[in-house]
Amino acid sequence: MLENLIGRNHIGTNSKVGLGPTRRPVIGLALGGGAARGFAHIGIMRTLLAHGINPDIIVGTSMGAVVGGTFASGHLDTLEEWARGLQPRNILGYLDIKLNGSGLIGGDKLAAQLEASLGQVAIEDLQLRFASVATEVRTGHEIWLTRGRLVDAIRASFALPGIFSPFLVGDRWLVDGALVNPVPVSAARALGAEIVIAANLSSDVFGHATTIFAHGTDTDTPATIDDVAPPKRGGIGKFFSPERTMKREFFGGGGRPGISTVMIDAFNIMQDRITRARLAGDPPDLLISPRVAQIGWFDFHRAAETIAHGARAAERAIESIQEAIEILSPGATTESAQPTVTDNATSEVQD
Repeated sequence: MLENLIGRNHIGTNSKVGLGPTRRPVIGLALGGGAARGFAHIGIMRTLLAHGINPDIIVGTSMGAVVGGTFASGHLDTLEEWARGLQPRNILGYLDIKLNGSGLIGGDKLAAQLEASLGQVAIEDLQLRFASVATEVRTGHEIWLTRGRLVDAIRASFALPGIFSPFLVGDRWLVDGALVNPVPVSAARALGAEIVIAANLSSDVFGHATTIFAHGTDTDTPATIDDVAPPKRGGIGKFFSPERTMKREFFGGGGRPGISTVMIDAFNIMQDRITRARLAGDPPDLLISPRVAQIGWFDFHRAAETIAHGARAAERAIESIQEAIEILSPGATTESAQPTVTDNATSEVQD
């Protein structure tokens, strides 16, 4: 990867006209999605800033848009304080369940929390370039939200299909950007980044999945797993049986996965495959991959742990990032910056 950067610097040095010998390359961050795992981005941001690495461009998908947008607007401290204070009980208070809509959760309560922090700030008024990535429902178009209310752009990007209702921006109904671009490296480059640092939160969720090419039902094994019937209840308890049945269907039981488990696992699998394909086609210059597979999608109450994972992964990448910045800075030479990675196109660091 660093050899490629050296070659890029050699070709492009003379094109940096009138910017002075001390100009550093434009740094872009591509922050991937992952629901509660997205709090790892806070740790990554903190570590980069502590080492003097300040991004000029931030592009986020889903929770990457939440963390990236709050940082771009100067409210990362507020987000971190809120995240660290979350507990399982108060998380439920942000879930406005809507069984008659196009998603299980309306998202209005979460949007109100964001709006209380971010206000009416517009993307075009931010001090750095920012974009959130969303997906148009009817067409599958990848939408880069680069203007308008920041809260709306963030809300559209994290609208996980089936969980959150789609969000209308302009004349387009938008859902989670991870459907098309889970780690938006391409968008960061298009906005002008010369070095792209990407954060992928799904690298260790499945590992290297394979193909099971010989599988079927054994003759002495039942074809299905029946749910365990709930005990019969008399008196007033019988009135709560529909609620118990609904919970059993939603969360699963008797060895059978529930609706929520199937939806989340399906989205995890899809996001993992799309991420691998897109990063192979357009790899970042440096890839940070926190090991957060053990953090569930809705484990928002584990923010402190998740932030620490992100910080550790970023800390291990600092030396490579600093070397990459030095290579692409005007005045850098191939003699003063020797490559330390020769086989891979991308330097990947995990915690």
